[in-house]
Amino acid sequence: MASTVDSTPQKIRACTVSRDVQNFDLLIEDMEAVFHEDWGDLTFSEATAFLQDAESDDLEMLAIALDDEDEASIAPIRAVIEQATARNIQVLLIAEALSPILLHQLLRAGASDFVPYPLPENALQDAIARLKRQNEVADHGRYGAAASAPSGKNGSVFAVHALAGGAGGTNFAVNLAWELSSIGAKDGQTVCILDFDFQSGSVSTYLDLARTEKVYELLSQTSTMDRDAFFAATQKFQDRLQVLTAPSDMLPLDLLTPDEIERVISMARDQFDIVIIDMPRTVVHWTETALQMSDLYFTMIELDLRSAQNALRMIRALKADGISMEKHRFILNRAPRFTDLGGKARAKRMAESLGISIAVHIPDGGTQIRDANDHGLPLSEYAPKNPVTKEIQKFAAALYETSQTTTIAAE
Repeated sequence: MASTVDSTPQKIRACTVSRDVQNFDLLIEDMEAVFHEDWGDLTFSEATAFLQDAESDDLEMLAIALDDEDEASIAPIRAVIEQATARNIQVLLIAEALSPILLHQLLRAGASDFVPYPLPENALQDAIARLKRQNEVADHGRYGAAASAPSGKNGSVFAVHALAGGAGGTNFAVNLAWELSSIGAKDGQTVCILDFDFQSGSVSTYLDLARTEKVYELLSQTSTMDRDAFFAATQKFQDRLQVLTAPSDMLPLDLLTPDEIERVISMARDQFDIVIIDMPRTVVHWTETALQMSDLYFTMIELDLRSAQNALRMIRALKADGISMEKHRFILNRAPRFTDLGGKARAKRMAESLGISIAVHIPDGGTQIRDANDHGLPLSEYAPKNPVTKEIQKFAAALYETSQTTTIAAE
């Protein structure tokens, strides 16, 4: 192992930084395999001094190794990351049992990437390769330079936003995506659904898919995201529908900036003909980004006072910011049946009082809806004769035709 106090003119290309590197013996082996003798190990206080010394001029990377005992002393760790970033030295976090919130803070402080510890096979080499790609992206400016083979599909984007808990937003998004994938399969059209509810997203539950750490890895490094990284984080449902689930841990809704959300949507739109986004119920600072990038923005409401009040708040907020309502389509879930004249009159009065029109009336599907979701199956697979299934299928067919017409016109 190279020593940082060695007086020989040997170049130091990388350093580990930790309380005690002996706690990360697998990291030592990998550093020796990658950098041979051209690396050293430092404590956090030594790293601060070393980064101010001319001997660090050849330094390419810091591998900062952390575990849960480091959570109490975050300030010196952030200082080292910021100091290295200011000198354009890339920082790789080696994290063992570190909370996602703290990991998020360190990535925001300037760390370039992270890998879990114990290190999976070739994880350090793969991370270093990603860091090199990140340098290439910085030289070329936009994420698209990193995508080795963007398809350029420029797919249609449809977002679904429930204005109240239990209003059926995820159920509508998942089943709409599934029906669109079924319709588009005969034309070779591809469909993807993105779960952007980073705290309580349940697309994975509705489709019986596992949540994986790869999702967080993708979201935390969108600047180096390419096609391979995107597809590695997604899963395919029944060989037809591509799914980006919510992260495995509950994370802040401001995990991504508007620019990062734009990169994820742009990547999905480049690779798929149709993209469905399941939005969080809370309005966040990147909600407008998703709205602006969507072709249509479906807003789920129910026939109750809370939905009416939340719809009114949203309409006022959009108008205050000068944002057009042109893309919004209001979807009434658990709508009154055809014979319920009183309920239909209430729905009409609600729409008139809000100054909106209701594009789709989704009937009440009863307990079959909940049962289908609990079994991880689309409605058409679990309850093909349910009225909700039929209404979503009808709407999906009309939406697919519209998206195809729009695409042809754009070409």
